[in-house]
Amino acid sequence: MQLEWARPGVLRVTSHAYEFAALVASARYVTENPPPEIPEEALEQLRGVLADYEEQAARLAR
Repeated sequence: MQLEWARPGVLRVTSHAYEFAALVASARYVTENPPPEIPEEALEQLRGVLADYEEQAARLAR
């Protein structure tokens, strides 16, 4: 995995598909089975990131 700043506040991530799949699977697991100590605001942000991912993945499949 490689991370670099595209501009302030924006990261560019280059990863293998399996690395990214592991991150997405982990995010899904946490949103579906959240530990009690995770704030609701953090869960909502993570759900938003997953929704954006789903939208972009669907775009790529066209």
